[in-house]
Parts: sequence; structure tokens; C-alpha cells
Amino acid sequence: MRARPAGREVRERVERAREVVLLVNVRSRRGAALHGAVRRLLEQRGLSITAEHLVTDPAAQLPVLLPAILAARPPLLVIGSGDGTVASAVDHLAHTDTVLGYLPLGTTNNFGRSLRLPLRLAAAVDVVVDGAVAQVDLGRVDGDYFANLVSIGVSSAVAGRTPHLLKRHAGRAAYAVTAAGALATHRPFTAQLRSGSTTWQVRTHQLNIANGRVHAGSAIASDASLDDRLLVAYPLGSGSRTSTVRAAAHQALTPWQPIARKGLLTGTEFTVTTDRPLRVDVDGEVSGTTPIRVEVTGRALRVMVPRSTLGPPPP
Repeated sequence: MRARPAGREVRERVERAREVVLLVNVRSRRGAALHGAVRRLLEQRGLSITAEHLVTDPAAQLPVLLPAILAARPPLLVIGSGDGTVASAVDHLAHTDTVLGYLPLGTTNNFGRSLRLPLRLAAAVDVVVDGAVAQVDLGRVDGDYFANLVSIGVSSAVAGRTPHLLKRHAGRAAYAVTAAGALATHRPFTAQLRSGSTTWQVRTHQLNIANGRVHAGSAIASDASLDDRLLVAYPLGSGSRTSTVRAAAHQALTPWQPIARKGLLTGTEFTVTTDRPLRVDVDGEVSGTTPIRVEVTGRALRVMVPRSTLGPPPP
């Protein structure tokens, strides 16, 4: 990713204020263990924490807490969490002047990996303090913003069934264990995707539509990006369970191959219908059912990134 830098006014506002609001999801994999260290490291690096929020029930707290935080238009909101909390936060951060400083404390940390953020806490805090402000794309599913991925199929069962304790101890392997159990009884489905004049019909156990460049901790393709104003759609295998396992392994083991070589479909919007209503997984949280409309919104989120990821300034 060569992220687009934000405007000078936004960068100067963040640098001048040196103040942050801190929000940590203590139910994320490393949130409970590291929230004290997060505060300490931010303060040691010269930032003033004007408010601190420890979230224990994201579904209940975030819809109320985030609008209250952003009503004050803080220059920088630092969130320590996994992908699900980010998916909730971007609904409120999209197209605002508040910059997101993200600390990947979850299990797969797809959004953090898409931004090329370091997973080690001290290094991630360094990006919040000394990194650059970039503008990246967001996806929207039926009007609801998301950062990384919308998926249909086995993943919806995995998102709802993977125990927090297992994720905390086993990490990404927890999803693989849960997915194996869910796939054993999962029924394949037929999906039709329309994008402009292109129509795809697939029979599969898993369909993904990505805004970000990483899924399950691995790059989707060498040229997938968070700032190319494109979505990438791809099924994992066909209607057989064996093909799903093989396709998932191939996808994870070929991150250097470009989108075209992998046969993935790109577009700025997709309409998806399925042969039966299916639950939709949005960045690890189950939200709504098919049919859905997914679209990309360019440069919708301001976020701190390593300076090495910045491309040339916008014209």
C-alpha cells in the first residue's frame, strides 16, 4: 500500500494538539492485558490523554460512546482493539476531521496488517505518535461502513461461535478450529454478484468482498490495497468442502500473486443475492442478511500510518 497523505491542515492539527482520546476494547485478545501499558506508552511519548474509555461490551457501549466522543471533535482518537471494534468506529469516523490512531490488539488484526502497522505494541504506539496521517478507503454494505471485509458463508458461523477465551489463548488458530467444525455441517449456497455489466454466479461455502488488502492474516493479493478505490470479490472453493479447504490454503499461501492472476473480481460496487437468506459477516461481526449492496467510498477515513507507506501527495 502507498497510502495517500491527508491535507496539511489535518496533519498540523494533530501535531499541534498532542492530545488524544483513548478507547480500548478489553475483550479483544490483548486489550485486557495491555490497556495499562497503552496509556503509559502514550504519555511517555508526550501525548496528553484527555479521556480514557475501557469497553467491556462493544455491542452495547460503542453505539452510544462513539457519537459522544466525536461530538467534541477530538484531533486524535486512539483505539486499541480487533477488527470488530474498528468496523463500529468507522461508521462514526468516516468523513470527519478526527484522525484514527489504531493499535492492533485483536486476533487476526486484518485492518492493522492492511495499514502495515507493527503488531508489537511499542512500535504501534510510535506510529500513533510520530507517523503520518493518511486517507484510506472504506467499504459500505447497505449504507453501513466497514474497513476490511464483508463475507458470507462459513465465516458467519465462525464469527458467532469462536469463544473469546479460545481466541485469547490460541490466536488465529482459534478461527481455523471453529471453521473446521462449522464447515462439517455447512450447506453450500449459490450467489450471484453483479457489478456494472459483469455478472458472476458461484456455488460455494464462502464468499468474500474485501476493501482491505489482508484476510485471515495474509495478503489477498500483491496489488490489493486500502486506497485503490476498488473492492475485490472472490469465493473460496466451489460447493464441496474439500475445495473450500484447498482454496483457503491456496489463498493464504500465494500473497505475492496479483489480483488478475488469481482470477479475483474487482469493482467499485457489487450487488449480491443468494439462493436463501444468509447472515453477513462484517469485519468479524454478524450484521444483517442477504441480499446486500456493497460499495467503496474513496479516501473516507483519516488514519495514522507508518511514514514509509505514504505515496505522493494528492493533486
